[in-house]
Parts: sequence; structure tokens; C-alpha cells
Amino acid sequence: MPYLTAARDIRNFVAEYTKAKTLWIDTEVADYNSRHPRLSLIQVLDDPDDMSGDRVLLLDVLEQDDVVANFIEQIMINPNIEKVFHNASYDVKFLGNKKAKNITCTLEIAKKIPYYLLPVPNYQLKTLASVLCNFHYIDKQEQTSDWGQRPLTEEQIDYAYLDCIYLAQVHKRLLELQAEGNPEPQTEDLIALNKRYTQIEKQWKLLNSEFEHLQERMKKAMQAQNVSETSSFKLTAYERKTVKTQFSELARLVQTQGLSLDFPVTLTQKLQKDLGENLEQLSVDIDASNAWRLTSKTQENNHENE
Repeated sequence: MPYLTAARDIRNFVAEYTKAKTLWIDTEVADYNSRHPRLSLIQVLDDPDDMSGDRVLLLDVLEQDDVVANFIEQIMINPNIEKVFHNASYDVKFLGNKKAKNITCTLEIAKKIPYYLLPVPNYQLKTLASVLCNFHYIDKQEQTSDWGQRPLTEEQIDYAYLDCIYLAQVHKRLLELQAEGNPEPQTEDLIALNKRYTQIEKQWKLLNSEFEHLQERMKKAMQAQNVSETSSFKLTAYERKTVKTQFSELARLVQTQGLSLDFPVTLTQKLQKDLGENLEQLSVDIDASNAWRLTSKTQENNHENE
């Protein structure tokens, strides 16, 4: 776990990292709640199998803008190096912003994995590391410590290098879950899919029916008892407005006020029917596409028997 402060040493290691295929990166920011946050540390790991922290590099870049610029130039905008972050949009703001290329965000990967494969209360790195990788007793207290102080405490340094290890392990597990939840359609086992669907269909209908019914009962009970919040729910009222006018009124306004409303109007099935043969007098654009609908045969049989 080298902790580098000298600009020359940092540049030498960055030059070595230009040969990497993938890097796992984290940052620590001083004055992060202020209007002028300052990049304090860049943590880099080039070996996802490292669990000791020996391959984690801590780059002390506080008040070293030229060193940060070199890191951006050599690493961040290099399209040949994959850069993995958690909540990448935050870190990348300090590391090249929109110029950065080939960025992977474990937060975004986690959000796209179905809940049944990743049933977590939130997508924080700490939570994912605990649930997916069995990292327990993760202390995030140092996250909000003073990263502008020098020297950094031993606790801050330990925290900084551990985050890269968590990140790499979480990334690995997320890719495995992603592959499990999104196999190639051409190789899917349709028999197994049908079997699993049949197994859970009735259970899902029962649970979904009860879930919706409980929500409706809760809403009515809270309204009747004038309760705005419980341990599980918050009841809020809002007004929905729909503004309607006769088409003839709109046409009259366009004529009298000289308004320009030259934009396409989608003709619904009802409008097309009302226009009848007059539709042929209009210059129309038709967007056609194929839509696929999957229907359960159980549902079809139920409708046939009604």
C-alpha cells in the first residue's frame, strides 16, 4: 500500500498504470460540503484479486493540480483503460469530467440488476460489499473526516485503501450477477424458464393481490383516521389538473392571434375514425414498428372458461 506524496513518484506510477487494462479507482475530497471542494486523495488498484492492499496506491494530490492534470491526461481520457468507480459521476467531476473515457460505475450496474437477484435496502458500497462479498464491520466513519488535514491519520489511510478492495470485489460479483440475470437469449433454456414461471406465477398473483389490497386499505384507514404518517407509509395529497379545450377554440385562437403551432399531432384511433375518408386529405407520417406481447396460457385458459 504505497502512500505517495511527491509529484515525481506519483507521475512514475501513473506512467506504469497506462499499461493496465482495468483500474479500480476511488477518491477522497476535502471540504466536500463547501462551495470549493478539493481533491485530496486518488486511490488506485490494478489487481482485483488483491485482498491485502499491497496493490492499492494512494496518491496524495492535495494542492497538486499539475499532478491531477497528469493523471487525467494519462489515465482518465485514455479510452484503452477501463476505469471502475462506485457512483462514478461524483469522482469523475474531479477527474476530467466529460473528457473522461471508458468509465464503469458499479452503482449503475447494481441498479440495473433485478431486485430478486440483489435484494438490498440501498446501493451504497458498504451495503454491497457486506451483502455480496461478506465484508463485515465496515467502518465508514472516516468518510466524513477532515481530508484537508495533513498528515492524514492512520485510520484515514486504512479507510482509503480498503475502499478500493471493496470496490474491486463488488465489481466482480456484480458482473457475475449481471451475467446470471442476462444470459444470451439464443442459449436460454425455455423449458427451465417455463418451469420456473409456472412455479412462481400463482404465488406472485396472491402476493401482488394482497400487496395492492393492503395499500388501498392503509390509504383509506389513514385518511379516515387523519393520520399522515406511520412507520411504513407517508400519506400526501396532491391536486391533478387536466386542461382541455375544444379543437375549434384552439384553431380560432391560432387564426386571431397569428400563433405558430406547427408541430406534429398524433392521431389516435378515435381521431382517425372520426376523420374517416378525410384522413386521406392529410399529409401524414407513419411510424411502424413491431411490438411483442408475452401472454400466459394460464390467463388465456381462464378467459376461455369465463
